[in-house]
Amino acid sequence: MQNHLEAMANTIRFLSADMVQKANSGHPGAPMGLADIAVILTQHLNLTPTRSSWLNRDRVVFSGGHCSALVYSLLHLWGFDVSIEDLKNFRQLGSKTPGHPEFGHTHGVEITTGPLGQGIGNAVGFAMASAYAKNLLGENAINHNVYCLCGDGDLEEGISYEACSLAGHHKLSNLILIYDSNKITIEGDTQIALSESIKERFNSQGFDVFECDGHNFSSIDTALKNAKASDKPSLIIAHTTIGKNACGMEGSHKTHGAPLGESVIEESKKALGLDPKESFVILPEVKSAFEQIISKGEEAYAKWENSLSVEQKAKIEEIKNPDFSKIVYPSFEVGKKIATRVSNGEILNAIAKIHCGFLGGSADLGPSNNTILAGEGDFPKGRNLHFGVREHAMGAICNGIANYGLFLPYCATFFVFSDYMAPSVRVASIMSSQVFYIWTHDSIGVGEDGATHQPIEQLSHFRSMPNLYVFRPADANENIACAQVALELKAPSAFVLSRQNLEVLPPVERAKVQRGGYAIKECENPDIILLATGSEVSIALKAAKKLEEQGKKVRVVSMPCLELFEKQEKAYQEDVLSNREITIAIEASRGFEWYKYAKEVIAMRGFGESGKGDELFEYFGFSAEHIVEIAKKL
Repeated sequence: MQNHLEAMANTIRFLSADMVQKANSGHPGAPMGLADIAVILTQHLNLTPTRSSWLNRDRVVFSGGHCSALVYSLLHLWGFDVSIEDLKNFRQLGSKTPGHPEFGHTHGVEITTGPLGQGIGNAVGFAMASAYAKNLLGENAINHNVYCLCGDGDLEEGISYEACSLAGHHKLSNLILIYDSNKITIEGDTQIALSESIKERFNSQGFDVFECDGHNFSSIDTALKNAKASDKPSLIIAHTTIGKNACGMEGSHKTHGAPLGESVIEESKKALGLDPKESFVILPEVKSAFEQIISKGEEAYAKWENSLSVEQKAKIEEIKNPDFSKIVYPSFEVGKKIATRVSNGEILNAIAKIHCGFLGGSADLGPSNNTILAGEGDFPKGRNLHFGVREHAMGAICNGIANYGLFLPYCATFFVFSDYMAPSVRVASIMSSQVFYIWTHDSIGVGEDGATHQPIEQLSHFRSMPNLYVFRPADANENIACAQVALELKAPSAFVLSRQNLEVLPPVERAKVQRGGYAIKECENPDIILLATGSEVSIALKAAKKLEEQGKKVRVVSMPCLELFEKQEKAYQEDVLSNREITIAIEASRGFEWYKYAKEVIAMRGFGESGKGDELFEYFGFSAEHIVEIAKKL
């Protein structure tokens, strides 16, 4: 049996090393060090390539993207749609095996990983999603485990502390982190920058901590059994050697991020009794062993399917396919004043009444962000998630919840703190994972809190992120239309919302917002076009009235979603913004993106100040009077 397991592990080692060598790029060290763990972990998993979206499958997250060669080797051996040719095309343009694992690109990859620490947050998200799913569907329907392989770099990133703190707080007992403790970083031994007790850290966060020899099959198996039996989240500290079985290079940081070299690989294969001249070799008995182990996933799926009641199956379908046409949105009286953060709170609650898979919360700002779902209770039995002051982890956790396959999550904070979330928002955008970001207190309108809390550059940043839709509604009614559009998008959406009250404008057709921008005040052959977003739309409308009193013809364009507008046909764009030379854009942000459409841009040229919000708008030139002055010069 020992020789059998060693053959399986060495197959993984040298598939990984051969992939990196052929590509002349990649990370062989961690895959070779984790090969023994991968073999035993395989025996504990319930998954199957023919049912790759099975709801109750075990989730496996490779937080360290430098394990990608290991991921692809395993996916091939497990029978997923990753061929030997795909392994040989590792890191090549257009291949199924990119430099870091990408969800939706490679069959069997659960979530896109690479930026260190993100995967741990994703795994916590999977575990939280399963906890709520178990509450909805029952323990016979949801009883899987979430495994996350991570390294020193993941644990050094602050996001891992945030995420694991929340996991321990909620006693997410199906979460098992496997820490590849090889004591090596790119710069050398971990002791140059890491000296705390990882065991004590995780014990203090509410984890059970187990240790094992990462190259002893029995020790690994015992640790996994203990972790699965725990009523807490678990950390397995696996003591491994980076570059295991790489002759002359075992334990060296040089194996981390560069090919081993042909001579080292040949010598290493020879030392283990393998043909040194052959690459990408999988012996029939090894392939058969992996297939036999994973075939139990088919049996587990069939058993699970038969255990579900008619009601449980109907509930799963209801969550997966909500009927958004049944949403009864709130009504807002034209002329009244209401902040878009407040109207958005009512909209979230309206969505939740129809979609029982809609859940989320804030980074300790629920009352300010208006994100609490009334009467729904708190996680894990309710849909209100309390993330605490953990924006980094919140974003990554929501990616895991979104990719779980049942839920539409939302998360919220002040817009200025979206900076903490940028890495996870970027990954969500790469994956096209549907997450709603609720970012309130969207401008200098924050007021007295001053420059540190007044977002200036964030709009330009997130608008430049591909596949993210940034909505900045002008009022409560436009907010409804933005939500209607976002629900149908298979991508992440951000709602950038005001702290201050805004006048409610007449309802707008969803079709207009679907185009990203539209004339909220139309006129033929305008002398001046005023382009604005969010709270500045009302200011633009007031300026238009003043200009008309002076005999000018004015069109006002509201642009709630620039990304959608830029997807429209050129004829529509030119119809709405017919002449750049007479267009003025108004937005209380940096506004660089508006020069494409406007001759003049009234925007922030520096950071804000501390003072009352309405006084700051006047001070920085966001007033009807100042717009009129600029229009006259234009």
